[in-house]
Amino acid sequence: MDSHQFTSTILREYDIRGIVGETLFPEDAEAVGRAFGTLLIRAGHSNCAVGFDGRTTSPGLKDALVKGLTASGVNVFEIGMGPTPMLYFATYALETGGGIMITGSHNPPSHNGFKMMLGGKSFYGQQIQELGALAARGDFENGAGTVTSRPIMDDYAARLLKDFTGGKDLSVVWDCGNGVTGEALRKVVKNLPGRHVLLYDEIDGTFPNHHPDPTVAENLTDVIRTVRGTGADLGIAFDGDGDRIGVVDSEGRILWGDQLLAILSREILKKAPGAAIIADVKASQVLFDAVGDLGGTPVMWKTGHSLIKSKMQELKAPLAGEMSGHIFYNDHFYGYDDAIYVALRLLNIVASASETLGEMRDALPEMVNTPELRFDCPDEEKFDAVRRIQENLKTEGANYSDIDGVRVNTEDGWWLLRASNTQAVLVARCEAKDETGLSRLKAQLVAALEKAGVKAPDFG
Repeated sequence: MDSHQFTSTILREYDIRGIVGETLFPEDAEAVGRAFGTLLIRAGHSNCAVGFDGRTTSPGLKDALVKGLTASGVNVFEIGMGPTPMLYFATYALETGGGIMITGSHNPPSHNGFKMMLGGKSFYGQQIQELGALAARGDFENGAGTVTSRPIMDDYAARLLKDFTGGKDLSVVWDCGNGVTGEALRKVVKNLPGRHVLLYDEIDGTFPNHHPDPTVAENLTDVIRTVRGTGADLGIAFDGDGDRIGVVDSEGRILWGDQLLAILSREILKKAPGAAIIADVKASQVLFDAVGDLGGTPVMWKTGHSLIKSKMQELKAPLAGEMSGHIFYNDHFYGYDDAIYVALRLLNIVASASETLGEMRDALPEMVNTPELRFDCPDEEKFDAVRRIQENLKTEGANYSDIDGVRVNTEDGWWLLRASNTQAVLVARCEAKDETGLSRLKAQLVAALEKAGVKAPDFG
């Protein structure tokens, strides 16, 4: 391979991802291997762990990727099929300088891609663009790396269980959505006390039952119905590659990412008063207030799992999370997002508490908010639109944060507008104490968009 030009749309902010057979081909996978392997070698590393998810296209992409890595002189440890967090774990357990996971995450079956780690850190943003430029130049290292089979599923399951402390027996419903968490979860739950019902734990990359994205309420229908039907204490659902979690209480009510983070913070802040707890700009003010009330230091940061992980390392924060269900433990763990691990930490809290999960949820103040509102805006326009709104707000003397887009605070609550890093959309959200206040916030958001020359959708 002399050089390679990627379709520009697959070089994204946090990963490389496209539609197999349309924008992503085996040749791209080989080029990722050549380019990433080159960067790995030049950074002083020689080994890379490689894993893949349950999609039908993943094994073929894996073979092409490994071909590229070894041609650059990298020694590959093939860890087999499993969740993305298993790949992250492998980079620590096998002490490899690099790691690549072939996964389409929560996207449709036709999609696939690559999540990468270099030197123990997320490989993202400008690094991905540099990888693309390196491939286009054909500036590759040449070598003859080795390939070693290093199945790590049993070690991974054992590590997940290491921090389970338990308490009273619980009844739990688990929904794998036919994603790649099935095998790992079976190994974990057979070692847990209580009663466990597994839904759709057979790995099937066509996702025949429902789409594996636990942030969409309709995808939680089956786990909610089963929790109610079996009288379970809670239900837990995973996305396609096991790094995002969805949770419902015994009544089948959904706990969103910020509510879950508020509950998880209680355990952390009991033993680490004053610790920083990080959440993204889409999170409820209820969370930031709860962390403060518990004696912690709430930190609002940019949306994006790679960005959150980097901030955690900077602040040495023990816990962080996003509305999207990415939860990161740096307490007894490695600082990355592993949904099965998060589930076990949640079970520790529920099993040792006098309250139910529903009662913990009810103890949080009730706010009125919109879901995440996403509307089309071309990639070449979305960031400029947000910049114009920032300038207008500054002129108006508004109370706002520009950490990631704009989050505007008013007496009613707050509204948010930011450009997506992964899609040609703007993302908005509003939260207020009551419906009247929410209506005012939505009107302010629409007015801000129109003043900046952006056609505002009907937010209802």
